[in-house]
Amino acid sequence: MSRAFVNSLRTTSRITPPHPRICSSSPALSHALLPVAQVRRSSHSPLGAALPNARKPVTINTIQSLHRKNEPITMITAHDFPSAHVADHAGMDMVLVGDSLAMVALGMDDTSEVLLDEMLLHCKSVARATKGAFTIGDLPMGSYEISPEQALTSAIRVIKEGRMKSVKLEGGKEMAPTIAKITGAGIPVLAHIGLTPQRQNALGGFRVQGKNTISALKFLEDALAIQEAGAYAVVVEAVPAEVAAAVTKALRIPTIGIGAGNGCSGQVLVQVDMLGHFPPGRFLPKFVKQYGDVWGESLKAIRDYKTEVKSRAYPAPEHTYPMSMSKEEFSEFESLVEEKRSKLG
Repeated sequence: MSRAFVNSLRTTSRITPPHPRICSSSPALSHALLPVAQVRRSSHSPLGAALPNARKPVTINTIQSLHRKNEPITMITAHDFPSAHVADHAGMDMVLVGDSLAMVALGMDDTSEVLLDEMLLHCKSVARATKGAFTIGDLPMGSYEISPEQALTSAIRVIKEGRMKSVKLEGGKEMAPTIAKITGAGIPVLAHIGLTPQRQNALGGFRVQGKNTISALKFLEDALAIQEAGAYAVVVEAVPAEVAAAVTKALRIPTIGIGAGNGCSGQVLVQVDMLGHFPPGRFLPKFVKQYGDVWGESLKAIRDYKTEVKSRAYPAPEHTYPMSMSKEEFSEFESLVEEKRSKLG
């Protein structure tokens, strides 16, 4: 065994830096000498690439302008960086960190389980990915119902800690003082009426609202009350299309429908639902249109990966890194490995 070779093995990591030393005060020189594609060799590279044609960030003024022009407003949910990143790249006007993440991201039974601190973690992740879309953080059950003061405290956390641009809360005219309190502090509020999932037990389950005259009138009263309280828009869920369209015409603020027909000012869907990111047989509400089969594509890709690993087809030579040792040096290295193995064995 070559003593020089053994010594080189022991000292290489100490005397050979992984990259050329470059003065930290010269970032431009650093990038010039090390192309971006070669700087990071780890598999844990950031997902956040800049949009090829960056758009102006959507604001409250943008939403109001779309409403005035009668151009439908697009909204979708997101619960983490990847789902928000693709929604932003797709050009969505609004991205909602909805409490539906309780089921689709955390595996809970319903939205009543998720806590504000858990929502904040997801809000932060979504905020890092959205450069153009207007973001909304859902106030979960228990974080705003006790008093307007409690609601404002929670809303401030969603804006400051969650880095959202507005908050959403469920409820009609009974929540008007709470909406006024939050908007009075300069925080935009997206209201939510019709079917309010956080109150499913009081509603007797997930039932369509506004089907009869009494229910439709209550829906109208709720919409007018939250508008006067200062909400900039309102989500309308599970309401007959004709009723939702009539109320939309009566309002100055936009309505965002989910199961409320195309007469609303815009639409929102849960991203996991519309992408088909779930196993076959899962119940879907009537209003959901499945635009993709992410579950099927993911299942196939992971199964293919498993098959190739088991057969040693992966990793192939093109997926591995070359060594810089000569054949003679590698032969000595193998001898050293065998020597070490025999001593341990």
